[in-house]
Amino acid sequence: MNHEPLSISKRVRFVELSAKALRALADGDLAGGSAEAGVALDEYFVCDRARWIFGYRADQLAKDPSAAPWITRAAVSEPDGVVVGDAGFHGPPDEAGMVEVGYTVVPGYRRQGYARAMLRALLVRAAAEPGVSTVRARIGSDNTASLATIAGFGFTRVGEQGNERDGLAIVLEVPADAIQAKRRSASADTAGDPVGP
Repeated sequence: MNHEPLSISKRVRFVELSAKALRALADGDLAGGSAEAGVALDEYFVCDRARWIFGYRADQLAKDPSAAPWITRAAVSEPDGVVVGDAGFHGPPDEAGMVEVGYTVVPGYRRQGYARAMLRALLVRAAAEPGVSTVRARIGSDNTASLATIAGFGFTRVGEQGNERDGLAIVLEVPADAIQAKRRSASADTAGDPVGP
Protein backbone atom coordinates (compact mmCIF):
# COMPACT_ATOMS: atom_id res chain seq x y z
CA MET A 1 0.00 0.00 0.00
CA ASN A 2 1.20 3.49 -0.84
CA HIS A 3 1.48 5.94 2.08
CA GLU A 4 2.45 9.10 0.20
CA PRO A 5 1.16 12.34 1.72
CA LEU A 6 -1.96 13.95 0.26
CA SER A 7 0.09 16.96 -0.83
CA ILE A 8 1.40 14.84 -3.72
CA SER A 9 -1.32 14.99 -6.34
CA LYS A 10 -2.52 11.58 -7.48
CA ARG A 11 -3.32 10.83 -11.11
CA VAL A 12 -5.71 8.25 -12.49
CA ARG A 13 -6.77 7.02 -15.89
CA PHE A 14 -10.01 5.22 -16.58
CA VAL A 15 -10.33 1.79 -18.18
CA GLU A 16 -13.68 0.85 -19.70
CA LEU A 17 -15.66 -1.95 -18.09
CA SER A 18 -17.61 -3.45 -20.97
CA ALA A 19 -21.02 -5.04 -20.52
CA LYS A 20 -19.28 -8.43 -20.53
CA ALA A 21 -16.81 -7.32 -17.82
CA LEU A 22 -19.62 -5.84 -15.73
CA ARG A 23 -21.67 -9.03 -16.02
CA ALA A 24 -18.68 -11.18 -15.02
CA LEU A 25 -18.09 -9.00 -11.94
CA ALA A 26 -21.78 -9.06 -11.05
CA ASP A 27 -21.54 -12.87 -11.16
CA GLY A 28 -18.51 -12.81 -8.85
CA ASP A 29 -16.04 -13.75 -11.59
CA LEU A 30 -13.04 -11.54 -10.76
CA ALA A 31 -10.70 -13.33 -13.19
CA GLY A 32 -13.20 -13.01 -16.05
CA GLY A 33 -13.91 -9.36 -15.27
CA SER A 34 -10.19 -8.59 -15.10
CA ALA A 35 -9.55 -10.40 -18.39
CA GLU A 36 -12.34 -8.44 -20.11
CA ALA A 37 -11.09 -5.14 -18.69
CA GLY A 38 -7.46 -5.87 -19.49
CA VAL A 39 -6.33 -4.89 -15.97
CA ALA A 40 -6.03 -6.78 -12.69
CA LEU A 41 -9.09 -5.73 -10.73
CA ASP A 42 -9.10 -5.79 -6.94
CA GLU A 43 -11.12 -8.29 -4.87
CA TYR A 44 -13.28 -5.33 -3.86
CA PHE A 45 -14.80 -5.47 -7.36
CA VAL A 46 -16.67 -8.64 -6.39
CA CYS A 47 -17.84 -7.70 -2.89
CA ASP A 48 -21.62 -7.76 -2.41
CA ARG A 49 -22.07 -4.00 -2.89
CA ALA A 50 -19.92 -3.92 -6.04
CA ARG A 51 -21.63 -6.98 -7.52
CA TRP A 52 -25.03 -5.31 -7.11
CA ILE A 53 -23.79 -2.07 -8.73
CA PHE A 54 -22.04 -3.82 -11.61
CA GLY A 55 -25.12 -5.95 -12.25
CA TYR A 56 -27.24 -2.81 -12.37
CA ARG A 57 -24.79 -1.17 -14.81
CA ALA A 58 -24.67 -4.31 -17.00
CA ASP A 59 -28.48 -4.24 -17.20
CA GLN A 60 -28.32 -0.52 -17.99
CA LEU A 61 -25.98 -1.19 -20.93
CA ALA A 62 -28.18 -4.03 -22.17
CA LYS A 63 -31.11 -1.58 -22.35
CA ASP A 64 -29.09 1.36 -23.70
CA PRO A 65 -25.68 0.54 -25.24
CA SER A 66 -25.17 4.26 -26.00
CA ALA A 67 -24.66 4.83 -22.23
CA ALA A 68 -21.30 2.98 -22.39
CA PRO A 69 -19.08 6.09 -22.60
CA TRP A 70 -20.64 7.47 -19.43
CA ILE A 71 -20.87 4.65 -16.93
CA THR A 72 -18.52 2.92 -14.52
CA ARG A 73 -14.85 2.47 -15.35
CA ALA A 74 -11.93 1.05 -13.41
CA ALA A 75 -9.72 3.81 -12.01
CA VAL A 76 -6.03 3.04 -12.51
CA SER A 77 -3.32 4.93 -10.64
CA GLU A 78 -0.67 6.49 -12.84
CA PRO A 79 2.14 5.79 -13.39
CA ASP A 80 2.13 2.53 -11.38
CA GLY A 81 -0.89 0.97 -13.13
CA VAL A 82 -2.66 -0.30 -10.01
CA VAL A 83 -6.47 -0.38 -9.97
CA VAL A 84 -7.50 1.85 -7.05
CA GLY A 85 -11.27 1.99 -7.54
CA ASP A 86 -14.07 2.62 -10.00
CA ALA A 87 -15.68 5.82 -11.17
CA GLY A 88 -18.05 7.17 -13.76
CA PHE A 89 -21.45 8.70 -14.22
CA HIS A 90 -24.83 7.16 -13.55
CA GLY A 91 -25.63 7.57 -17.23
CA PRO A 92 -25.53 10.06 -20.10
CA PRO A 93 -26.76 13.64 -19.57
CA ASP A 94 -30.50 13.86 -19.01
CA GLU A 95 -32.80 16.21 -20.95
CA ALA A 96 -31.72 19.10 -18.69
CA GLY A 97 -28.00 18.36 -19.26
CA MET A 98 -27.38 16.92 -15.80
CA VAL A 99 -24.98 14.04 -15.12
CA GLU A 100 -24.38 12.41 -11.76
CA VAL A 101 -20.93 11.30 -10.64
CA GLY A 102 -20.13 8.19 -8.68
CA TYR A 103 -16.79 6.88 -7.46
CA THR A 104 -15.45 4.30 -5.02
CA VAL A 105 -11.90 3.79 -3.80
CA VAL A 106 -10.65 0.29 -2.96
CA PRO A 107 -10.23 0.19 0.87
CA GLY A 108 -6.45 -0.24 0.79
CA TYR A 109 -6.05 2.99 -1.21
CA ARG A 110 -8.41 5.27 0.71
CA ARG A 111 -7.32 8.55 2.29
CA GLN A 112 -4.46 8.96 -0.19
CA GLY A 113 -6.02 11.41 -2.65
CA TYR A 114 -7.43 8.95 -5.19
CA ALA A 115 -11.07 9.97 -4.68
CA ARG A 116 -10.10 13.59 -5.41
CA ALA A 117 -8.16 12.47 -8.49
CA MET A 118 -11.18 10.49 -9.75
CA LEU A 119 -13.59 13.34 -9.08
CA ARG A 120 -11.25 15.84 -10.74
CA ALA A 121 -11.04 13.66 -13.88
CA LEU A 122 -14.82 13.14 -13.96
CA LEU A 123 -15.45 16.89 -13.68
CA VAL A 124 -13.00 17.65 -16.50
CA ARG A 125 -14.74 15.04 -18.66
CA ALA A 126 -18.22 16.37 -17.90
CA ALA A 127 -17.30 20.02 -18.46
CA ALA A 128 -15.78 19.15 -21.86
CA GLU A 129 -19.10 17.77 -23.12
CA PRO A 130 -21.37 20.33 -24.82
CA GLY A 131 -24.51 18.51 -23.63
CA VAL A 132 -23.61 18.78 -19.94
CA SER A 133 -24.83 21.80 -17.97
CA THR A 134 -24.73 20.45 -14.39
CA VAL A 135 -22.83 17.80 -12.45
CA ARG A 136 -24.61 16.25 -9.48
CA ALA A 137 -23.34 14.18 -6.57
CA ARG A 138 -25.37 12.40 -3.90
CA ILE A 139 -23.50 11.60 -0.69
CA GLY A 140 -24.78 9.86 2.41
CA SER A 141 -25.30 12.41 5.17
CA ASP A 142 -23.07 10.34 7.49
CA ASN A 143 -20.27 9.90 4.92
CA THR A 144 -17.89 12.54 6.24
CA ALA A 145 -14.98 11.28 4.12
CA SER A 146 -16.90 11.77 0.85
CA LEU A 147 -18.26 15.12 1.99
CA ALA A 148 -14.67 16.21 2.71
CA THR A 149 -13.53 14.90 -0.68
CA ILE A 150 -16.07 16.96 -2.60
CA ALA A 151 -15.33 20.17 -0.67
CA GLY A 152 -13.39 22.66 -2.78
CA PHE A 153 -14.76 21.50 -6.12
CA GLY A 154 -17.47 24.17 -6.26
CA PHE A 155 -20.46 21.99 -5.39
CA THR A 156 -23.46 23.59 -3.70
CA ARG A 157 -25.96 21.72 -1.56
CA VAL A 158 -29.32 21.74 -3.36
CA GLY A 159 -31.35 19.30 -1.30
CA GLU A 160 -31.68 15.89 0.32
CA GLN A 161 -33.01 12.53 -0.80
CA GLY A 162 -33.56 9.36 1.10
CA ASN A 163 -34.86 5.84 1.03
CA GLU A 164 -34.91 2.86 3.36
CA ARG A 165 -32.02 1.04 1.67
CA ASP A 166 -29.53 3.92 1.39
CA GLY A 167 -30.68 6.33 4.09
CA LEU A 168 -30.48 10.11 3.81
CA ALA A 169 -28.27 11.57 1.08
CA ILE A 170 -27.18 15.15 0.54
CA VAL A 171 -27.62 16.31 -3.07
CA LEU A 172 -24.92 18.65 -4.37
CA GLU A 173 -24.49 20.25 -7.80
CA VAL A 174 -21.95 22.33 -9.69
CA PRO A 175 -22.61 24.04 -13.05
CA ALA A 176 -20.39 22.86 -15.91
CA ASP A 177 -19.55 26.47 -16.79
CA ALA A 178 -18.18 26.98 -13.24
CA ILE A 179 -15.89 23.96 -13.77
CA GLN A 180 -14.73 25.40 -17.10
CA ALA A 181 -14.13 28.84 -15.54
CA LYS A 182 -12.06 27.28 -12.76
CA ARG A 183 -10.00 25.37 -15.35
CA ARG A 184 -9.38 28.56 -17.37
CA SER A 185 -8.37 30.40 -14.20
CA ALA A 186 -6.02 27.57 -13.20
CA SER A 187 -4.48 27.54 -16.69
CA ALA A 188 -3.72 31.24 -16.35
CA ASP A 189 -2.11 30.53 -12.96
CA THR A 190 0.12 27.58 -13.81
CA ALA A 191 0.61 26.72 -10.14
CA GLY A 192 -3.11 25.91 -9.67
CA ASP A 193 -4.94 22.63 -9.92
CA PRO A 194 -7.27 22.55 -12.95
CA VAL A 195 -10.53 21.93 -11.09
CA GLY A 196 -10.07 21.54 -7.39
CA PRO A 197 -8.07 20.24 -4.46
